[in-house]
Amino acid sequence: MIAIGRTGTASRIVTEQLTAKYVGSGSLDVFATPMMIALMEEAACECIASELTEGSTSVGTHINVTHVVASPLGVNITATAEVTAVDGRKVLFNVVAHDETSEIGNGTHERFIIDAEKFMKKLEQR
Repeated sequence: MIAIGRTGTASRIVTEQLTAKYVGSGSLDVFATPMMIALMEEAACECIASELTEGSTSVGTHINVTHVVASPLGVNITATAEVTAVDGRKVLFNVVAHDETSEIGNGTHERFIIDAEKFMKKLEQR
């Protein structure tokens, strides 16, 4: 059982490959919103990974975030995910990202726990 309040984190230094200009989500050399979202999802995955049974994994199904502050090249970004609810296989998280000086984004994220092999077999049948 995944405990409410459980947290996970993930961190990255902003490199050129993580900028809006590089990933195509803007024209500036600042931390890209899609990369912030990916970091938040990574934190959520890390949060529950040790609680999953063998053969299980989780997939992201919904995310609702706001990116409120730009972060330049070279700064460290840390995302934290906290479990707020568990309903069967559905796990809900509050997510937040900080750079070295302030909160840069926040929101909510939803993941479902799935059987990896079954999931991939269904995908192959598409």
